[in-house]
Amino acid sequence: MFAMIRKLAAVVALAVAPVAMAQVQVDKELPEYKAVSGISGSIKSVGSDTLNNLMTLWAEEFKKAYPNVAIEIEGKGSATAPPALIAGAAQLGPMSRSMKESEVDDFKKKYGYAPTPVRAAVDALAVFVHKDCPLNEISMEQLRAVFSVEGKDATWGDLGLTGEWASKPVSLYGRNAASGTYGFFKEHALAKKDYKASVKEQPGSAAVVQGVAADKFGMGYSGIGYVTADVKALAVSAKTGGKSVAANAANAYSGDYLLSRFLFVYINAKPGEGPSPIVGEFVKLLLSQQGQQVVVKDGFYPATKVTVEEDIKTAGIKK
Repeated sequence: MFAMIRKLAAVVALAVAPVAMAQVQVDKELPEYKAVSGISGSIKSVGSDTLNNLMTLWAEEFKKAYPNVAIEIEGKGSATAPPALIAGAAQLGPMSRSMKESEVDDFKKKYGYAPTPVRAAVDALAVFVHKDCPLNEISMEQLRAVFSVEGKDATWGDLGLTGEWASKPVSLYGRNAASGTYGFFKEHALAKKDYKASVKEQPGSAAVVQGVAADKFGMGYSGIGYVTADVKALAVSAKTGGKSVAANAANAYSGDYLLSRFLFVYINAKPGEGPSPIVGEFVKLLLSQQGQQVVVKDGFYPATKVTVEEDIKTAGIKK
């Protein structure tokens, strides 16, 4: 169940040796972005809501370098990225999960080669409860029982709470099926089991957190970058009674936090040629010092020199 996460974590863990864990910092070895001549036209991003703020902030940085470039950002869910890339309706496809085999195959049928994933940031997919909730930790087994059809409708008493909480139902908040976060949580936390019908589907990550913040008995899942003072992220353990691990940078990089993941931006980069100049420069910016400072500013965890250099090379982008 966690094989992909562990593989992801191993790659990231090797890459983050220079990163200070007490305070999240951008790898000092990442290059500063410098504008080049000849970049013009328009660029569109279609995909993940989780990355919507990041894409907007990156777009603002890109506009500073290229004021005459037109940029459009649309964030309705990761599932919207592959068809937009295939149709040529978007040049950037942000996704909070990896593309499915079927999505990659559809792209290959159109272009004859696979889309290129760029690992733009690291995230800890957090399980949020109201700030006044006494619960501080939850296991993957409990998450599956609470959110999936496999378990009964849960009360807070089922999770060990007493007093006024014991008989209160857990009010569930989540994303819709177009969301990569929905798919990632289903695969890794729910062991691919279907969600309960009682999960209140929200249109975006911020809406999930807002729902939990306004509902004393609420629980929901969202990227750690959307945390507010009105909610708290639960520590997560593999098994009930096992060691729980907090959703923070150190644990996301090491892979000890079981719901850690990459946040991707997919692009069309023909082997031997690379992406279009405007897309190549956008990717260089988001993987630069300035671009990764944006990641930290938005509450996520930055990429590092190792992953950046790998992805620049894979995409065929000239430094």
